[in-house]
Amino acid sequence: MDRRRFLKNTSALSAIAASGPILLGTEDKSDNKPLVTGEGEHRYEVIHDWAKLPDQFTWQTTHNVAVDSQGNVYVIHEGRRELKDHPSIFVFDPTGKYIRSFGKQFQGGGHGIEIRKEGNDEFLYVCAYQHLKTFAKLSLTGETVWQKYAPMDSKVYAAGEDTNPTGAWGQNRFLPTNFAWVPGGTDFLLVDGYGGFVVHRYDKDGNWKSHFGGPGKGEGKFNTPHGLWVDTRGAEPRIVICDRAHNTLQFFDINGKYQKTLTGFGLPANAETHKGLLVIPELHARVSLLDKDDKVVARLGDDVARVTGKDGGAIRGDAKKWQNGKFVHPHDACFDADGNILVAEWVATGRVSKLRKVS
Repeated sequence: MDRRRFLKNTSALSAIAASGPILLGTEDKSDNKPLVTGEGEHRYEVIHDWAKLPDQFTWQTTHNVAVDSQGNVYVIHEGRRELKDHPSIFVFDPTGKYIRSFGKQFQGGGHGIEIRKEGNDEFLYVCAYQHLKTFAKLSLTGETVWQKYAPMDSKVYAAGEDTNPTGAWGQNRFLPTNFAWVPGGTDFLLVDGYGGFVVHRYDKDGNWKSHFGGPGKGEGKFNTPHGLWVDTRGAEPRIVICDRAHNTLQFFDINGKYQKTLTGFGLPANAETHKGLLVIPELHARVSLLDKDDKVVARLGDDVARVTGKDGGAIRGDAKKWQNGKFVHPHDACFDADGNILVAEWVATGRVSKLRKVS
């Protein structure tokens, strides 16, 4: 199920709104009280539209978000193919103030963005889908270190997919969505969430090594493996795959051997860890937190019942229908050093919210 169709298939997930061990609400803004979601030790003040663009720029479907060691926040949006000089990556300081922008080469297909420290330097890893079908390593100010295309050695893709990418979709097309890193500082993983439904492994220079997964049902097979992360909270590192259209998380060892599946999610889109927590943004209108035992301990900004209901499509397209403290379509979430959470939503106007930890 691709992003063009998923809003037609939300009714089956309505029951999820009532599931989970914790039912969460929000405080209203009367008497200027902070808007808070969560409970117990997982309570967050919700600050919508935290990152604001200068007037000369406009959002188009905010996709992913990452934070560097200085607390600066990097946001990638899909952009519009015809706006060739408009940037696709925007940088904000820790207060949400715009700093700089770049990445016009990803206009119309901007998707995944992550930051990795290598030695004394930090780098952006960016991937793009649609007609671009590429991934690249950049400096934090936008200079290209290298750029790659479909790994033809994998035997997954149609002829010419690396040299003449087009807007064609299919399971023989390269439509990468997100990155993760193998412990040890060498290899990284890139998931092809909209095309071949596989997880590729590369060396530090972007040379292809292997892959696992593929389309299908059951253990180790995927339907839109949209996001991934390497979870190092336990004794052994493991790969978490957000198998979006199956509404599950699948876990693998670091070499791609299947371990287990968790159910009960609504189009999980990506993953990241911080200390003992795993955060899962769900396109079905909430952000979930899991503890080190993979138990859901919080559902943040839950508006699942409305967004998966009969008026869900209208809600996405009309900001007047959005409710304070609630999410519409969380597409990515990441932690900063203090345990606050930044959330980018898949809405046409773009929206980046900050969940400031208050407990």
